[in-house]
Amino acid sequence: MIERESLMTLSDGIRSEVPMSFTLFPGTRRTLALESLAGLSVGDALGAQYFVPGIKPADLLDARVPEPPWEWTDDTEQACCLVATLAEGDFDRDAFAALLADRFEPYRGYGPGAVVMLREIREGLPWPIAAAAAFNGQGSCGNGAAMRAAPLGAWHADSLAHAATQGVRAAEVTHAHPEGIAGGVAVSVAAAYAAAARLNGHRPDPGRLLLAAAAHTAPSVVRDGLTTSVRGGVAEAAERLGNGGQATAQDTVPFALWVADRYLDDFPAAVAACVVAGGDVDTTAAIAGGVVAAYTGLDGIPGDWLAHREPLPAWLAAASGDQSAGG
Repeated sequence: MIERESLMTLSDGIRSEVPMSFTLFPGTRRTLALESLAGLSVGDALGAQYFVPGIKPADLLDARVPEPPWEWTDDTEQACCLVATLAEGDFDRDAFAALLADRFEPYRGYGPGAVVMLREIREGLPWPIAAAAAFNGQGSCGNGAAMRAAPLGAWHADSLAHAATQGVRAAEVTHAHPEGIAGGVAVSVAAAYAAAARLNGHRPDPGRLLLAAAAHTAPSVVRDGLTTSVRGGVAEAAERLGNGGQATAQDTVPFALWVADRYLDDFPAAVAACVVAGGDVDTTAAIAGGVVAAYTGLDGIPGDWLAHREPLPAWLAAASGDQSAGG
């Protein structure tokens, strides 16, 4: 086992907040969430192309991308359900569970456990029971709650604490395991931190996004990964933190957020880092892409990449009240 060096010791009272000098209105919140969703979906759809034989990750480093269309996966489908559920007040877990169960398409890449759970919810089993029963009663520690979480964090850019609290609520619908919940919380807080930095016109110093996420994440392997020192580049980060190859929150979230922290103002570089690291590429790129887009906005995403991505589902535009959401 590789020995991990901590960037810092976290105490219960530590705070890594961005000073908030803005007020968010509902329309602004939704715009922030939709822009994060755009980054998430482009990262997901482009990352998924590298599971196709013959498409070489090294090409992306030379700005050569696969031919369109880029179809998105369950990462984006679940994130669309999350964005459609966002509203003032506490995150509506019942509505989110119902929408996930109604809209999920198994061919999008859902794991067998997720398919069973969502079918059970669709057939009337309450989501707390379905989530708690997963994996022989242990609950899921998979990366599913994390891969969809960035738009929720962007929505709560005015409060990292609220992003964390609502991140727990959104994760619990499908992930009863503490590590699965921790992954969703860490990504929610990271995206909130990134969006707040953008609104404040401030590019955080390297490492600050990771510390902010760790400060609001419960003690866990996920949090340990967020505070692990990586002195080298992408290859070392993937080796020390994992690249999502196990599809757990523990081996996905720390690396994806390390990428987002390092390339916070460079969306193409963030996605390329996830691609060349291998592993669960669509999910690491979705997480990093959603967080980075919360900082850069749509202007940070190459226009041709957005055009190559499969359009988002038409039902999202109707549910979100934004006609641009399905584009």
